[in-house]
Amino acid sequence: MTGSAKSGIFAGPHLPMQLENAIVVDHQPIQGGYALLHMKAPAVAPHVKPGQFIHVRVPHLEECVLRRPFSVFRADGDNLSILYKDVGKGTRTLRDLRPGETLSILGPLGRGFPAPDADHFPLIVAGGYGMAALYLTARSAPVKGVAFFGGRAAKDILCVDEFKALGWDVRVSTQDGSLGHRGLVTELVDAWWNKESAGRQPELFTCGPGGMLKAVAQRALQHGWTAWTSMDNAMACGVGACLTCVLKVHEGDTWAWARACREGPVFECREVVWESLP
Repeated sequence: MTGSAKSGIFAGPHLPMQLENAIVVDHQPIQGGYALLHMKAPAVAPHVKPGQFIHVRVPHLEECVLRRPFSVFRADGDNLSILYKDVGKGTRTLRDLRPGETLSILGPLGRGFPAPDADHFPLIVAGGYGMAALYLTARSAPVKGVAFFGGRAAKDILCVDEFKALGWDVRVSTQDGSLGHRGLVTELVDAWWNKESAGRQPELFTCGPGGMLKAVAQRALQHGWTAWTSMDNAMACGVGACLTCVLKVHEGDTWAWARACREGPVFECREVVWESLP
């Protein structure tokens, strides 16, 4: 085996991590099985940075030993919200939680997105769940740019009104053509670059399916853009101990393992060894 363990891999950044029984405030159904879960989490919420996540213990489901990661959609004072989709037993139990019940959460976890550079023009590229992970970045950006949202169908396009309310220009693509441009979200990025980018140096923030992340990274590498990518690897412990979420990153002339839950989930695209990913 070539490469090595990343230097100081078990040290990682200092995190104000808290274990808390958050109080469920409300459920907000959206569409297509998606919903927002709003919680009161005074120990965790004030420390959340854009792009970080929490690890949730699935309630009322004793056979689920491991926690599950969820990107933080919003964090306002003591309030925290996550976006999820009802896809199985675990998320179904979240759907059934009632106001006043508690939910065990661990967080905030991971290295999130850096503050957008005021000298660059920010572009957000999101697919599906990725839109929720990018809301706090959009809210904190000193310059409001263009947000490109992609999904398989209209039901997978989320949070458009929330991003527009922040002052972002939202452009949508769906693979089946049911909303916006018919095709891939990266085609919208290409169109922007070819027709509207004069005099602007973009900085990209992206979260979504692996294929989309790789396609965005290819464009960033080709054009010399800075692109921050949130790597949605499967995670077991969420705190860097189990090494199930590792990915290859460049280290000098070779490569090293990095943990998506600790050194990430956000990496600048030049850090990632993309050819090692499926």
